[in-house]
Amino acid sequence: MKIPESKKWLLLIHQIPPKPNALRVKIWRRLQQVGAVAIKQSVYVMPLSEQSREDLSWTLKEIIEGGGDGSILEAHFMQGLSDEQVLALFHKARKSDYEKLIQETNALLTEWSSKESNPRDPAVKGTVQLFRLKHRLDEIAAIDFFQTPDRATAELQLRELENLLSGQPPADSPGREGINGLMDKTWVTRSNLFVDRIACGWLIRRFIDQAAVFKFVREPNYSPKPDELCFDMFDGAYTHAGDRCTFEVMVQRLRLPDHALVPMAEVVHEIDLKDGKFGRNETDGFKSLLTGLVAMHPDDDQRMIEGFRLFDNLYAYYQQQKKV
Repeated sequence: MKIPESKKWLLLIHQIPPKPNALRVKIWRRLQQVGAVAIKQSVYVMPLSEQSREDLSWTLKEIIEGGGDGSILEAHFMQGLSDEQVLALFHKARKSDYEKLIQETNALLTEWSSKESNPRDPAVKGTVQLFRLKHRLDEIAAIDFFQTPDRATAELQLRELENLLSGQPPADSPGREGINGLMDKTWVTRSNLFVDRIACGWLIRRFIDQAAVFKFVREPNYSPKPDELCFDMFDGAYTHAGDRCTFEVMVQRLRLPDHALVPMAEVVHEIDLKDGKFGRNETDGFKSLLTGLVAMHPDDDQRMIEGFRLFDNLYAYYQQQKKV
């Protein structure tokens, strides 16, 4: 998540006549489509690039042809609004887009995973539904200038939909995994850690291998070495399955006999998949703590270390709840 360097922003400052209202709506929609975000009324920002310049130039042309006026300029925020705050605006905008997609995808995963629905039935129109969702993901990704973490969750869920549509068996298989066979491995996952990957790392260190080594990669189709295990990645040894996040999959496959892991998995699920499935009161507060952790620590190694402390506290809370 690289913050743009100085003078790397483009601003569109415009004025549109109050009538006809259709022009104002048209320009608003156009700015949403190209990924611009508002920093003030009638002031929109985009990262400086040739594509951004072209998109804003066409938008300004439409404004002028409709009877309005405006200017495009390069800007460097010196006081007041900071680069970090502008970056947060972009993440917030794309996060909202991804969350809508994730909710819709998760609903389909639940439906297609049930015995009452067959995604390969022509009446279900599974191929059409999957194509529509993938097209929407492509649209959002095209204006996701700063790699919003929620994108990875959306991609994983769509791949699981593809698996269900193609008739592939679920990623997890019955039976207790041999934990001893998981020792002395390097655990590989995607960079820019958030809730599911941090939770899985905590689970690995606490219940599988206290000396486990982690490796964070950017490549979406990383090929692991013989001594590496991938998690929360496409085709990983442990990843999303149906409407379950990776942490849930690991807890279930390893059959860890610990009552505190059940509510922990529910909290991780709700933060990661954003479906409110379990309605746990702790979810929003714990999500706020994780969001603050991510904002404070851009380095993934530090995020994992600090995240372990948060999950230790959550684990202790649920252990204590059982005793009360």
